Formats: sequence, structure tokens, C-alpha cells
Amino acid sequence: MNPASLLKRFIAELVGTYVLVFLGTGSVVTTVLLFKGWTPLPDNAFNIGISMPAWFAIGIAFGIAVIAMIYAFGHISGTHINPAVSIALWATRRFPTGDMAAYIVAQCIGAFLASVTIVIILGSRAAGTGLGATAMFPGVNYGQAILCEAVATFFLMLTIMGSAVDKRAPGGFAGLAIGLVVCADVIVVGNITGSSLNPARTFGPYLADSLFGGPNLWSQFPIYVIGPIVGALVAAFLYDYIAEPKNVE
Repeated sequence: MNPASLLKRFIAELVGTYVLVFLGTGSVVTTVLLFKGWTPLPDNAFNIGISMPAWFAIGIAFGIAVIAMIYAFGHISGTHINPAVSIALWATRRFPTGDMAAYIVAQCIGAFLASVTIVIILGSRAAGTGLGATAMFPGVNYGQAILCEAVATFFLMLTIMGSAVDKRAPGGFAGLAIGLVVCADVIVVGNITGSSLNPARTFGPYLADSLFGGPNLWSQFPIYVIGPIVGALVAAFLYDYIAEPKNVE
């Protein structure tokens, strides 16, 4: 059991998710404003056809945030900063039910506060950008979007299992490996679903958009709950089957 109290781990998850969403979605907001200026955008503002270099920059921002928070709080809370990760670790009996619930609450609060901070810094016009909210891009249907999120999160969770959860992994490289796969996911599938991989990362901007006059995207929220959770669960159970890490822990 982690020696840090649940309260301290709760705070670490809240702050870690705050940093992830502020830096990650902040890069999206900055990109949208750069392309479209300060004019309020319609409900499909997130679907502006961001160029590949811009997606690369956004991916780097998310990846750096993940790397930094893993090295900052990994030894305290494990730096889940993602409900799908917490649920997968709970499902594989590595995480108590009460702790999982507390982590998810902390992650959602942190994501929401990050989105609110972006609005405070940039003004209410920032809500017109969608605040980095994830959504299906043109030509993508609901089922495709769920599958896309599941596959991308599968890559993320598989990397977490192999580099951070399995005690046989080389020490000191988990943050880099996990951050890089997040970056790659964003670059590859950002223009398909926005590349959430994380229900809390989507929840924060959605709730802030609702409060500050941004687009209403709640009808798409199940995509970013079902896809990441299914992908994380499949990755965790598959890794356990292949590597059998519990037999050596």
C-alpha cells in the first residue's frame, strides 16, 4: 500500500490532472485562437482542420504534461490522472475500490478547475473555442469514435502496464515511455476524435463549456467514457495474461 494518505494522493491526482488538462487543452485553445482569432466560434469550433504540425505541437504539450506529472507524483499517487487507468488497475485487483472512487473524483475536479482557469486567464471568449473539448470530426460516426478511443487508450494502458506497473521494467523510464505514447496517440488520432484517452480530460472542458457558454457536446460524452475504459481494461488483462507480472511480484 502506498505510504501516502488517501488525502495526499487525492490532492496529487487532482493537481496532476489539472496540469495535464491545463497544458494539453490549453495548447488546443491557443491553436484555435491562432487559426481563428478571438472571434467566437460555432459549436464545431474544435473541428477546424488543425494542420499536422499543430497536432504535433498539441501532442508534445500533452506528452510533456504526462511526463512531468509522473516524475512529480508517481511515487505518491502513481499518477493515474485518468479514470480509465484507475478502473483498469482496480479491475485487475491492484487498487482498492474506495481509492479508485476517490481518484476519479479528484481527476474530474482537477480537469474542471483547469478548464475554468483557462477561461479566467483568456476571458469568456476562450469558451467559444470549445476549451479543447473532444468531439467526433467530420466523417466519423459514433461507433468508429468509440473504437478509435479504445484502440488509442489500449496503447496507453499497455505501456503503463509494461513500464510502470510491472516491477521487472527498467527503472526511471516509465514517465518518458508513457508520455511519448500519449504524444503519438494525439498526433495520430487527434483529427479523428480529439484523442481524449481519458474521461476526466473530456469531462473538464465539457462542464466548463456548459457553464461559460461553450458548445454543448454532452451527447458525445459516452464515446470518451466507453472507449477509454474498454481499451484500458483489454490492455490490462491482456498484459497480465502475456507477461504474468503477478507471479514475480
